[in-house]
Parts: sequence; C-alpha cells; structure tokens
Amino acid sequence: MTFDAPGASATFDALGASEKPDALGASATPESRSVTEALADRARRFGPIRFDELMDAALYAPGAGFYESGHGAGGHGADFLTSSELGPLFGAVLANALDSWWTELGLPDPFVVIEAGAGRGTLAASILAAAPQCAAALHYLLVERSAAGREAQSTRLALEPPAQVLGSVIVGDEDEPPMPLRRTGPIVASLQDLPAGRFTGVVLANELLDNLAVRLLERGEDDGWSEVHCDHRGQEVLVVAAASVVAQAQGLAPEAVARARIALQGQAQQWLRRALGCLAEGRVVVIDYVSSTPSMASRPWTDWLRTYRGHGRGGHPLALLGAQDITCEVAVDQLAAVVPLSANQSQAEFLAAHGLDELVSAARRTWTERVPIGDLEALKARSRISEGAALVDPTGLGAFRVMQWRR
Repeated sequence: MTFDAPGASATFDALGASEKPDALGASATPESRSVTEALADRARRFGPIRFDELMDAALYAPGAGFYESGHGAGGHGADFLTSSELGPLFGAVLANALDSWWTELGLPDPFVVIEAGAGRGTLAASILAAAPQCAAALHYLLVERSAAGREAQSTRLALEPPAQVLGSVIVGDEDEPPMPLRRTGPIVASLQDLPAGRFTGVVLANELLDNLAVRLLERGEDDGWSEVHCDHRGQEVLVVAAASVVAQAQGLAPEAVARARIALQGQAQQWLRRALGCLAEGRVVVIDYVSSTPSMASRPWTDWLRTYRGHGRGGHPLALLGAQDITCEVAVDQLAAVVPLSANQSQAEFLAAHGLDELVSAARRTWTERVPIGDLEALKARSRISEGAALVDPTGLGAFRVMQWRR
C-alpha cells in the first residue's frame, strides 16, 4: 500500500502483479503481503471490507497476522513495551493485588485468575516469581488467541492441562475417568479463549481491549453517519450506516461535526460481558489507555487509532497489514454502558494502592547499601527504581487506567 500523506486514500492496486512496482514499499514483509493479498482478493469477490474485519485479519490472520506471526510486546526485536515487559516490578505489585482480592473473597481454594491477552506469559511469570500469599490456592489460566503466543508461554512456564486449573472434565474417550482437580497451587494452564463456567476469582486483561477490532464511523455533512470500508485497491469507501448503527453513533457522540470519526467497540463490550460471565464472585480488571466516544469525535482519528512497529509509531492503519500493531483507545463510556464501573483509577494510583512505593523504597535501601559493592543485587535494585518511575510516569504508563467491575 502507498499513501500520499496521513489521512490520504490508500491503494494496493494490482497486488501481486509482477509488472508493477511494489505497492507495499521496501519494508513490506511476507506476512504483510499475505494479509493484504488475501484481503484484496476477498474484496474483489465480495465487495469492500468493513474496517473491523480488516483490523481483525491484520492482527490475527492464521500464520500471517501481526500476533500470529510472532510480533508483539518485548525488548530487542519486538514492537512495543507493556508494563510487564519493563521488568518484574509490575507483576510483583499485581501479586499484592491478587492477595488483597483473595482475602476479600474469604481465601477461596481454588482461587482462579484468568489472564486474558496473556501474550508470551511475561506477566504471569512475574506474578508467580513474586510468590504471592495466595499461591497454594492459585489456579492461573492464561488466555491467548495467537498460537505463537501460546507456544512461547510453554518456554517460560510449567503448563498443566486446563482441567487441572478449571475442574474435572472427561479427557479422551468417554470410557476414561474424569481428571481430578489438583488442589495445591500454583497451577498454570493455557487456553485460546475465555473458558465456559463460573469461578471465584479474577479476570485480568492488561492492554488487551485496545487490540479488539472496532467499527470505524464518519459523520457526514448532512448529519448522517457512514461506515468506513476498504476496497480491493486499499482505498477507503464510505458506506451509509445501518439505522441501528446510526442510532448508536448519534447516542454516543451527538455533538460530532461533519467528517468527525468515532470507533464502535462492540467486541470490547462483548468481551466484558463474557468476562463477567466467567465469575460467580470476584472482579474483572482491565488495564489500558482509555478515552471516550465524544473525545474521539473531537480529535483526528489517527490520534486515537494508532499503529506501532519496531518500538516506534507505525504507518497509516491500512498500511503493512500484518506487520504493524493496530490499537484503539478504549472508550470507557461504551464499556460503562454494559455494566457501570466499580472503580476507575490511573495506573499510578492503582499501583500505589497495592504496595509499589514500599517495593521501590526497599530497592532504594538495597541500592544505597550495596552500591559500594556494585554486585548483582545492587544492579537489580537500581533497575527496580527505574521501573517504578516508568510505571507511574504521568506522560506514559502511569496515565493508563485500571477499570474494575465486581460481581
């Protein structure tokens, strides 16, 4: 795809035609070619593709989507950093939070923690390394859609069959006995999707909802709404939105002016409903960067729908499909329409409430005591101090929101 300027129409004319120049550019990858060509073929056959369908394919197309081809969070060679990728401090604070929630629930055994969007298992590994008090009761389930992420989890965590985490199930043919639930934790397993059933515990999602596909709408000059699609050449096509979609958009952003854009986050709303449905008692905890639908309507759409690649901002959202991350700020008003929030804090406030300052203070003492020695413990302490500052930086990760819903 090529773009004349930010916001200009995209084009992937005659994809695959060897006599034409490479429309994807020199930085194209085999994955981005594969995703783009598949979507172009689909659009030729069935007509323009809705933006949410295109976004979902760009991130999760089997073997070629951004996450399915091994891209994502991490240090050198990855595409962006999350709080858990900075180091183990974020996981240590979340271990404290799990202990407090376990105590609130009356010390249940098992205490089921479902981490949705668990990626390579970095956060889970940090939480377990912190040895939370709830460890003996802890049944930890990593949920990760991408096969590449699930495969990476097995290299850093000792994974059990999901039945060990979630309860007795029939394994194999019907003549085999049920697999008993092992009681002593921590027990860790991995699944592709949220489980069926109702558990006592926590559903945790750190930087997941921003990757759930969104429908992209634009306000028209006549106060109507159109929905953004993409044709086989990569060009945006505005299609008059259905009456139900117009009603939803108008209710969310009644003051939107002509050419303003908003995201409809039905996938995020559905995820929240399903996450709450996993719990008999407990809480859903979502950590992400957030906005509101009216705020989106008042800003350029590429301010709140962004791309990342190689630890920097990527290109236009329709470029390099499969080779760059596509994220959208989470519209808190749309989530609150599902179920009102129980709590909504900045990440800095949340971490302070669960012992960040104490952990950093301990690291400062270690650093002061051991800096003359300059050993590994001194270096770990200095790293923890730096992590603490980054996690509460109001211009960075500290501005993320921690939203909670209790059952």
